[in-house]
Amino acid sequence: MTRVLVSGAAGRMGREVVRAVMAEGDLELVAAVDPAAAGNPVGEGSALSFAPDLDAAISEAAPDVMVDFTHPAAVAANIRTALARGVHCVVGTTGLPVEDLEALASSAPAGTCLFVAPNFAIGAVLMMRFAADAARFMPHVEIIELHHDRKADAPSGTALRTASLISAARTSVPDAPGRETEVAEGARGALSDDVTIHSVRLPGLVAHQEVLFGGQGQTLSIRHDSIDRTSFMPGVILAIRKVGQRSGLVVGLEHMMEE
Repeated sequence: MTRVLVSGAAGRMGREVVRAVMAEGDLELVAAVDPAAAGNPVGEGSALSFAPDLDAAISEAAPDVMVDFTHPAAVAANIRTALARGVHCVVGTTGLPVEDLEALASSAPAGTCLFVAPNFAIGAVLMMRFAADAARFMPHVEIIELHHDRKADAPSGTALRTASLISAARTSVPDAPGRETEVAEGARGALSDDVTIHSVRLPGLVAHQEVLFGGQGQTLSIRHDSIDRTSFMPGVILAIRKVGQRSGLVVGLEHMMEE
C-alpha cells in the first residue's frame, strides 16, 4: 500500500484526487490537508477530517507521497516541508519557475522525488508530443489556451511546457509579425520560448488548449479539451504509483508514461 497525503484537499482538484485515491485498492489516503476546511469530514467512506497544518499532518500520518493542488503562493513551502521529511511529491500546482523547482529538489534527501506535471490528462500529454513533432516541419505556430476564470496563473503551465517543447523541436524561429502595429497592447499575446501564447479566462471552461500551425497553403490544428476534472485523475494515480521509482526533479507526465 502506498500512503498518500493530499494537500489542497478541499479544492476542486483536491476533492477529485481524494476520491480517486480512495477508489484504488493499492493506495491509502492517510491525510487530507486544507486549512480552509479544517475539522470538516473529508467525505463519504473516509473517517478522516481535513487537517489544518501540513507539517503536523506529515508527522502524524507518515505518508509516502504528497499530492499538491494548492496555489502558486503556497506550493513552494509545501514542497519544501514534504521533501525535508523524505516524502515524494506529486505536484499539479503550476506557476513556479523551473529554477525554484530545481533548488527545492536539490535540497531533498537522496532518493526523494519531486515530480511536477503541467497537465495530468493523458490526452494533453499526447497533444504536447504531437505539437513538438509537428513543429519540426511547421515552425510557424501559436498557442491558444483556455481555462476557467479562477485559474491563478497565465499563461498556463501546459502552454508554457508546450512552448518549451516546440522550441526544442523546431530548427528555426520564424518572425511573429504584428506586434509593432498592435492597436491594443497585448493583442498579439505573450512570448514564451519565442512562441506566441494567448490566454483566455472565462466561467464555464475547465482546461483547453489549441496549438495552431501555419504553412504554405495549409494550417494544422492540434487541440485537447478537458471537459471534466476527472480527466486528470488517471495521470495523477499513475504518478503516485511511479514517483517512488524516481529521484530528483522530474517534469512532465510523459516520463511516467514511458514504462
